[in-house]
Amino acid sequence: MAAHRKLGRPTNERVAMLRNLTTSFLLHGKIHTTEMRAKEVRSLAEKMITLAKRGDLHARRQVISYLLDEKVVTDLFTKVAPKYTEKKGGYTRILKEGPRRGDSAEMVILELV
Repeated sequence: MAAHRKLGRPTNERVAMLRNLTTSFLLHGKIHTTEMRAKEVRSLAEKMITLAKRGDLHARRQVISYLLDEKVVTDLFTKVAPKYTEKKGGYTRILKEGPRRGDSAEMVILELV
């Protein structure tokens, strides 16, 4: 089994899409997307939150190298990560919405717990 889902895209497009989705998710705290994309973004977002919980300079630089907006990084380290200091994982929740009208892809809402 592959280490990640290919999502029907070439590598560079897939990486860019996941970086955008992760940045948007951490900015808004909730996104509406397909189930497969949400599962990929969930693992990336949880890694970013875990790094932010560490709070040191190296962790901040690792998060900045992945996320696209420095405002999101600041919010992640000052607002989001302190809420999860006692929690060891499971910072996100996936709520199913049903199939998309055009192609019947399973749509979900990914949100912070």
